[in-house]
Order: sequence, then structure tokens, then C-alpha cells
Amino acid sequence: MDPVRHRRLTLLLASPRVAPGLLSADAWDALRSADHVVAADPTAPHPAGVAAAGVDVRPVRPDGSGAPPSPGDLADLLLSLVARHGTVVWLGSADGDPGLSEALAVALPEEDPPVLELLVASWDVPGARLLDAVAVMDRLRGPGGCPWDARQTHASLTPYLVEEAFEAVEALERLDDDGADRDHAREELGDVLLQVLFHARVAAEHGQEPFDVDDVAAGLVDKLVHRHPHVFAPGGGEDLDAAQVESRWEQLKAQENRTKPGRQGVLDGIPAGMPELARATKVTSRLRRAGHASWLRGWTAARLEGRDPGALLLEEVLDLHDVDVDAAAALRRTLADLVAEAPAAPDRG
Repeated sequence: MDPVRHRRLTLLLASPRVAPGLLSADAWDALRSADHVVAADPTAPHPAGVAAAGVDVRPVRPDGSGAPPSPGDLADLLLSLVARHGTVVWLGSADGDPGLSEALAVALPEEDPPVLELLVASWDVPGARLLDAVAVMDRLRGPGGCPWDARQTHASLTPYLVEEAFEAVEALERLDDDGADRDHAREELGDVLLQVLFHARVAAEHGQEPFDVDDVAAGLVDKLVHRHPHVFAPGGGEDLDAAQVESRWEQLKAQENRTKPGRQGVLDGIPAGMPELARATKVTSRLRRAGHASWLRGWTAARLEGRDPGALLLEEVLDLHDVDVDAAAALRRTLADLVAEAPAAPDRG
């Protein structure tokens, strides 16, 4: 056998966000054919999963003790194992072993070096980084975490949720502008996601009725599937246009509300704390979708005869809705232009 081909060091990289054991076929071939498989901590999830499948995984230090080696020390340890055993697989650490590749490049002997291979054993699936976000929140809220995060409650966090939602709306509405800051929009969406994770983590600590982020996600999935029968119905659903989908959504939502205590009317569930213009848009939209458009126009006209100033605004909301314009969004854009174009303060010097 070619001695160079026989001496091989394989660096196996597996995503810490993928369940242990879900590795590629090439990764399993490398593990099962290796003379020696080592890891910094054989009890870590991926090494333990590999060991459970019948592969002998050993600590990189013979006695399994000591602090994690530096990249240079780890490179020397791995190359010494290759010299003794032939083919060695290193089960990479969760942090990706920063600096190891560079250290190996320095430590490789110039004459008769072993084959060095980097093998990706698993890849992140879409949405996998959400697991990192959940883990970070658990760390912040858990023992030894951040004291400020640990003392927060739903009540103390709610103002931040409202604030971050408004900031996200502002950033998102600028995306259609030339030169829009897409990184800023991404950041603001992350801030909204933080609030969801935070509230879910607080809820998980409730003594009698806890729920966690998985329960939140499961409820969302159930709702989306139920309200999209045209997509998820067995055997294929109906061929609907966007307007029909929106109407069906409202019908299904109304059916769901009838099963909830105290949620019987078409306007139930609209928060009283919404900004007034946005709430007016929501209320009138609900009434129209429920088939009360004519009644709504008549009600507004009667209020106008009584010189109700609020009815003037409501009539404008209805007129804008007729041409598919969101009144609140339109006013925000106009105010943004006004602020940008307003004259500077007069010089009082």
C-alpha cells in the first residue's frame, strides 16, 4: 500500500444544528474505515452519536483530561496520531475549531506529508440558525446569564415589542426606495424576533401553564396549514386567486374565533391599543369582508350629518380602501417626506 495514501488526516465538520448521527454517506465511510477516530470531547452530541452507531471515538488527549488544546497543540496531537495509527478522523468541535487549518498547514512535514482532507459531514438546513437564537436566549435567561434579562417579565418587555415593531415597519417601508438600507431592515426584523424569543422563554418558566418557543411555532404551523387548504389539502386544493384566498382566510379565522371563549363577533380580536388610524383600517376592512360595506357607508354618512369629526377621517379611510391604499401607511410616507423636506429652523442669531 502507498504509505502516503495510507496516512491520512480527515477533518470532519458537522453542523451542530443538525441532529447527531445525521451525517453524509461519505462521512460514515470515512469514520468506519479509519484506524483512529478522535474528538475533543467524546461525550459531546456528535461524537456520542457516532459512538452510538458503533464507531470507537476516543479523546484527542490520551488521558482525556486537560483544557482544550490550542490550535497549534491540536495540530501536533493529530499529526502524531496519524504517524502512529495511519488514518485518523477528527470529529470537529461545535465551534469549527478556528485556527486549526492554519496550524496544520504550518505543522505538516515538508517531506512525505500525510494526506490532509476536509470533509463536510452535514449542512445547516434552512432556518437552522433559529436554533442558535433560542440557545442564546436560554443562556441569557438561565443560570449565570444576564441579570437584566433574568428579571424581565411579559409586562416589562411589552413596550419593547411595540417599539421594535414600529421600527421594523419603518425600515421595511423604505425597502422600495432607491438606496434602501437592506441591512437595517434585516437588523430590525431580528429585533422583533428577539422579542418573540424573549416572551417565549419567559412563558416557559411559568409554574402552572408553561409554553415555549416550540409551542409557539407549532401553533403557528397549525394555523397556517388550516387557513391554506388550497395548498395543504390532501390530493391538491382549489385553484383560487389572491382575493379568494383572502376571503377564505377571513372565513376560516371567523370559524376559529367562534370556538374561543368570548370571541364571537366579526370585530373580536382587534386590539384596542392599536394606533387609531391603523385600527380604523382594520375595523373597516373586517366589516367589508363580512359583507357589511353598504351598512358601513350608511353609518359613516349618518355620523357626518351629525358633524362627527371622526367620521371625516373614517370616510377617508374607506375611500382609500376603495383604491387599495392603506391609510396608515400612506400617512407615514407623507409625514416622512414632510420631515425630510421641511425648511430648517430660522436663524435667530
